[in-house]
Amino acid sequence: MNQTEKQFPDDARTTRSHAGESIRDGRNVPGLALVAVGLVLFALTLTAAGYGYAGWAVIAGVACVVSLVGGAALVVLEHRRVKAGENLGLTEPRGH
Repeated sequence: MNQTEKQFPDDARTTRSHAGESIRDGRNVPGLALVAVGLVLFALTLTAAGYGYAGWAVIAGVACVVSLVGGAALVVLEHRRVKAGENLGLTEPRGH
């Protein structure tokens, strides 16, 4: 790889400073995986509640909330780390 391919963000091929952030920097994959697990658990919660399994619905609902909140927190913390490395605030609109 040459120096241009190792550079992040890739200013040579894009005008957006965070294009491909999730692909290039894989440190937020655990957060995205937790969000995906949370969505599956949400479907399981609705299914269990629909069939009348109240106990399983409560268990899946609690696990769903924990997964979604934890995953979203990890994604936001990773995005904050990337922005802090560029001396930008989390809500800085530049690049997005």
